[in-house]
Amino acid sequence: MAAEDLVELKFRLADGTDIGPTKYSPATTVATLKEKILAQWPKDKENWPKTIQDLKLINAGKILENNRTLAESRIPVGELPGGVITMHVVLRLPLTDKNNGNSHLYLF
Repeated sequence: MAAEDLVELKFRLADGTDIGPTKYSPATTVATLKEKILAQWPKDKENWPKTIQDLKLINAGKILENNRTLAESRIPVGELPGGVITMHVVLRLPLTDKNNGNSHLYLF
């Protein structure tokens, strides 16, 4: 695969910290991106994800689905020569609620 076919992404956490940028193939799945974010999550953060289910990736106002590739998610592959696409990472942490026990806390 030619280098110009790769898309350069960085991931912005709620506090403004970035992970990346790194280049990815358009065939990379969202689940794979989340696994890479988990592996690179800053160790000094108060809250951190345990699994990819604790993360949501947002690009252009859309929540990306785990089973889709970057190309299927309509990421502008090749449309931004030399540009870096920033995706926002939303952390979804379990929140113990005595009333229903199934709620979650979203950190934006």
